[in-house]
Amino acid sequence: MATGGEAPESWYLALLGFAEHFRTSSPPKIRLCVHCLQAVFQFKPPQRVEARTHLQLGSVLYHHTKNSELARNHLEKAWFISQHLSQFEDVKFEAASLLSELYCQQNLVDSAKPLLRKAIQISQQTPYWHCRLLFQLAQLHTLEKDLVSACDLLGVGAEYARVVGSEYTRALFLLSKGMLLLMERKLQEVHPLLTLCGQIVENWQGNPIQKESLRVFFLVLQVTHYLDAGQVKSVKPCLKQLQQCIQTISTLHDDEILPSNPADLFHWLPKEHMCVLVYLVTVMHSMQAGYLEKAQKYTDKALMQLEKLKMLDCSPILSSFQVILLEHIIMCRLVTGHKATALQEISQVCQLCQQSPRLFSNHAAQLHTLLGLYCISVNCMDNAEAQFTTALRLTTHQELWTFIVTNLASVYIREGNRHNELYNLLERINPDHNFPVSSHCLRAAAFYIRGLLSFFQGRYNEAKRFLRETLKMSNAEDLNRLTACSLVLLGHIFYVLGNHRESNNMVVPAMQLASKIPDMSVQLWSSALLKDLNKACGNTIDAHEAAQMHQNFSQQLLQDHIAACSLPEHNLISWTDGPPPVQIQAQNGPTTSLASLL
Repeated sequence: MATGGEAPESWYLALLGFAEHFRTSSPPKIRLCVHCLQAVFQFKPPQRVEARTHLQLGSVLYHHTKNSELARNHLEKAWFISQHLSQFEDVKFEAASLLSELYCQQNLVDSAKPLLRKAIQISQQTPYWHCRLLFQLAQLHTLEKDLVSACDLLGVGAEYARVVGSEYTRALFLLSKGMLLLMERKLQEVHPLLTLCGQIVENWQGNPIQKESLRVFFLVLQVTHYLDAGQVKSVKPCLKQLQQCIQTISTLHDDEILPSNPADLFHWLPKEHMCVLVYLVTVMHSMQAGYLEKAQKYTDKALMQLEKLKMLDCSPILSSFQVILLEHIIMCRLVTGHKATALQEISQVCQLCQQSPRLFSNHAAQLHTLLGLYCISVNCMDNAEAQFTTALRLTTHQELWTFIVTNLASVYIREGNRHNELYNLLERINPDHNFPVSSHCLRAAAFYIRGLLSFFQGRYNEAKRFLRETLKMSNAEDLNRLTACSLVLLGHIFYVLGNHRESNNMVVPAMQLASKIPDMSVQLWSSALLKDLNKACGNTIDAHEAAQMHQNFSQQLLQDHIAACSLPEHNLISWTDGPPPVQIQAQNGPTTSLASLL
């Protein structure tokens, strides 16, 4: 503990030993630990001992008690005293790092920033701390949604890491910057940066786990970039590499040998967290591609792993992973005809968001979007409109905004009397020109919405043009659900036009694809069409079989509809303002129309 030739005082070592004993007891005896550390000040210790004791007290109080004011007081003293001491980097910069963390927790961000800047300025001769503090300030800017400042800091960090000879940490800084550029949709800057990262990762020869974790980070960015662009087929080679990579990591043993370069002392994520993240992007891919049973399988695995991790680790990233997984599986449930389960999972997301204001602010728009989708599934169109309007007010994310607008347009089409609002919306998501995002999937969906409107207006040739465009785009990227929806709608158009053969050519593959997904609404629609088609063609046995299928799907959906609307959580459809309601009151049975199902 003593430096510069000072002999450690026996009283100090004794008190420190007692404090550590109490801190590590099971359960920890924090009050006694704090008493021992406070007793150090009775001996009027030298400044180095005083500063270190303030840091230890601040750390114990911050991590183990709710007395944040006292913790802050000790950390401020540790930071103030240690600044005037030479060769005392660990205490100095740990105090700065912890104190700025505590400031952020107390919403004193304007105190945290200058503190971190000062620490960064004086830590340039200490590579580990300099890099760590740069990451910390970049994270603070990111949480404040100031991604430009965060990117600048990460760029500074990457250059510093290069100068001190740490290619590993340089890659971490650059990949983090790439992640923020993707969030900002600065795709022109992302491509060269990811290319450079790929080269650095491949050329770096170091600890195998660190190398593979860099590769996972790099591939996760590539996969999410493709998925954001709605390119479900193009992403497959990258996703396969990512899955192989996480399997490799799980077979490697953690190497206890510390890196020779102190700037390399960083980990991106623990192995277990990376594993959940790979499950998560696999679920995202399966959802977009319409492999819903696969999405369900990977969600179950990921949630099981998350439950185990959350028993030992209260890291906020785990709750974020859990919410994103639930958001995707809720969409799957609504498609597969499990509305009651979807509603209970929406309620679960609400509960998770109640526990964390930051989680709620990041996911409020998605929550209202999911409620809007649920409202459509139970034919509560007024509520659907209110939910989507709320979601639009809460989001700045262009892809999510476009997704919401597309679904709101479908609500207006079904209502049939909202022409002005509908045309205003459709102008903003015109797939033929100035489409607001680069997503292949969303653009294909916009063509489908145009086709749906033209169908309802009886403009069948125009509808066919839009739907063929959807089919061309969805086939190019294996967007199975859009393909199934377009085929069945085309089949319906040909049926109305009296072209039974062409209608059959559309409806049969639509039914096969819908069964594979499985998409209950498209199966219901297809079976109704097959019944009418076979009846019109005089195929009595086939018509009877299709009628039986239609009856089965109707019954399943009806039972699920009644179950969902009977749940107390159904009242969430009325929530459009403020934080999620804590208590959800039960109501007497379903009050919604079933017309949309039959």
